[in-house]
Amino acid sequence: MKISIVTPSFNQGEFIAEAIESVLAQNYTDFEHIIVDNCSTDETAKVLARYLHLKVICEKDKGQSDALNKGFKAATGDIVGWLNADDKYLPGCFDHSLEAFAKHSEFDLVYGDYRLVDAKGCLIRVRKELGFDPFMLKYLHVLYIPTTTTFFRRKIFDERNFIDINYHYSMDYEYFLRLAERGYRFGHIPAVMADFRWHADAKSQQIIKAQAEMERALLAHDQFLRQFNSSMRIPIRNILMFLARLKRYVLKVLLGAYFVKGSDRLGT
Repeated sequence: MKISIVTPSFNQGEFIAEAIESVLAQNYTDFEHIIVDNCSTDETAKVLARYLHLKVICEKDKGQSDALNKGFKAATGDIVGWLNADDKYLPGCFDHSLEAFAKHSEFDLVYGDYRLVDAKGCLIRVRKELGFDPFMLKYLHVLYIPTTTTFFRRKIFDERNFIDINYHYSMDYEYFLRLAERGYRFGHIPAVMADFRWHADAKSQQIIKAQAEMERALLAHDQFLRQFNSSMRIPIRNILMFLARLKRYVLKVLLGAYFVKGSDRLGT
């Protein structure tokens, strides 16, 4: 199967070569790597020029969500991966995803485990995730499905499912909520597949804005919470969040995914 990797880019010249090299290191011949660059003003253009195999779309966009949609629409692969410019795949990532799709025809998208690293690539912690759970997807205070290890079947985009460009910080959360609501099947791969980089300029650092967008997306897709007025909704939301965090913790302990060197504490 052909794999398309889509990488949105804006002034990530410091990291983007590692992302590109991590795709090449998969040693998989039938692939394309699409870079959608928002006319970066740093060294990105010089870095991209070194890699003749890339498909580069360099034009102004309306943000990361818009750039991703351009890449998804341009992708020709049977499987499509979402790799941000400051992240990278680990060896065997493609093999794990292809094997999961081959064994599970019911899966429409799959995601794996990952390592959280700092700006220099040094390990912060290993995040072992859990199988798909709609309750945790909705009510957990963080998105537990990492985009950097997520691969989609092409049918998702053929059926006109694209990211909402009105979301800038939690577009992935809203997107996964919407896909789940439409009945697409998620599968978890119990393997560490990528590095997610946590650094000062990362969009993930915009925690308050991201949480506000998550709450907006949740209300848009959760009929249960919408039936309550705002005064009732807040305490009910807090209870649901606590239960989701507790469920995640208990499942991680039972499955041995919590006590990992450098693993996350309860509530992360």
